[in-house]
Amino acid sequence: MSSQAVGHIALIPLYVAAGTAILTLLADLFTGRRAVIAGVTLLGTLATAVGALLTNGADPTFCAAGGCSWIPSGAAATTAVLFAGLTAGVLAFSLPALRLGVAPAGEFCFLLACSMTGGVTVAYAGDLITLIVGLETLTLPLYVLAGLRRFAPGERVSAAPAAASVTFFLISVVSTAIALLGVALNYAATGAVHLALLGPAPAPFAPIAGVGAALLVIGLAFKVAAVPLHAWAPATYDGAPVPVAAYLSTASKLGGVLALAAVVSRLDTRAVVIVLAILTMTIGNLVALRQSRMVRLLAWSSIAQAGYILAALALGEPGVVAALAYAAFFVVLELIAFGVVVALRRPGADGGAIDDYRGAARRSPWLGAALVLALAGLAGLPPGLAGLFAKLSVVDALVDANWTWLAGIVVLNAVIALAYYVRVSAALYTLPARIGLSVADPALVNAAVNPRLPVPRPVAVTLVAAVAVAVALGFAPQLLFDALS
Repeated sequence: MSSQAVGHIALIPLYVAAGTAILTLLADLFTGRRAVIAGVTLLGTLATAVGALLTNGADPTFCAAGGCSWIPSGAAATTAVLFAGLTAGVLAFSLPALRLGVAPAGEFCFLLACSMTGGVTVAYAGDLITLIVGLETLTLPLYVLAGLRRFAPGERVSAAPAAASVTFFLISVVSTAIALLGVALNYAATGAVHLALLGPAPAPFAPIAGVGAALLVIGLAFKVAAVPLHAWAPATYDGAPVPVAAYLSTASKLGGVLALAAVVSRLDTRAVVIVLAILTMTIGNLVALRQSRMVRLLAWSSIAQAGYILAALALGEPGVVAALAYAAFFVVLELIAFGVVVALRRPGADGGAIDDYRGAARRSPWLGAALVLALAGLAGLPPGLAGLFAKLSVVDALVDANWTWLAGIVVLNAVIALAYYVRVSAALYTLPARIGLSVADPALVNAAVNPRLPVPRPVAVTLVAAVAVAVALGFAPQLLFDALS
């Protein structure tokens, strides 16, 4: 029995990401110092991104019978860098709360690094088993992070974090079981688990393979909160700490999109994905119109955004690049939106109501501008050029495939979404209702009633970096498309 050679060069991003989790755990064990723990994790995310870029183009490894389980590529390296950047950003957003002891720094950073390791695995996965294992490694730590909350003496204890954690756990277990059943049925019909070998089943087994493919897509659709598999997302996002909600809305959703792209580009799941896309974008936008809490609005907005991505994925392989590009644009803009929420709220506080943000742009002009940029991008309008090119890429792919009717539905939903994005943007520059026009200087009274909170340096630096990336992608989107091709 011959042993299989392992391409360690190709595995460097995984080694670095997993090593980051281990070193974070050791830093907590031997030093217990928050600064050391966070520093190790941040350096690990940087090293993971560098490792992914340096090993781009390495030979695949774990290959057998015509397929490989670990496949380096431009798309894999790009998404691995995204996972590392999102992890670093969410950690930076969490540092003010960690300083207050809202969560134990060691456990928090370790779980975040473990989740990043799962994201890297999904990016490079070349078979269905590796894909599912990576996706679960990405999401498993988030069950704990969603409910990881210490309450200070005298602080009102809330069950919201625990409820968010349990809700996410139960739904995710069900979705994983459905996805694994789909993998099993597809394997029984075709005998293939490697992505390169997936394809139509022989005639007698075609119905089994069709059911397996549909179940696999449905199981993975839970991860991107596609309607009607979405009910967990708004409650979980609103109950979890805001930085963790940011990670759920960006890194976790990116992992689900990567998994779906790997499947729909090789199996005929067009009918299922079309239905999911239309329901997701339409219901997500309509329900977002009625939201009064900021994080819930962002949650429903992210559900609608998943619908646009699914519309591109309905095309199969021709729509994969457009879908991945849209996902990349989306996660950067979503990270900015959640970062501004973190900056405008007290450390450890929840996202609050939309009315709590009235006049925020008057107190903090640059934060208001950053949030307007993010919301404009999510709406697909200037100055959010990254979001504009994202929507154009999806519509262009649909039109090129003569799916003008679906492109029309995408455009119609984008118009509906303008209502709530404009409402939030306008609230940032509107004085609270309790400060009437009869006051001699309403802006001065607003500043006294709602004083500007100092923005912690890690949050400010991360926001500046994220805005710079969004602007750069807006002016040079082709760089991203080339990297994902």
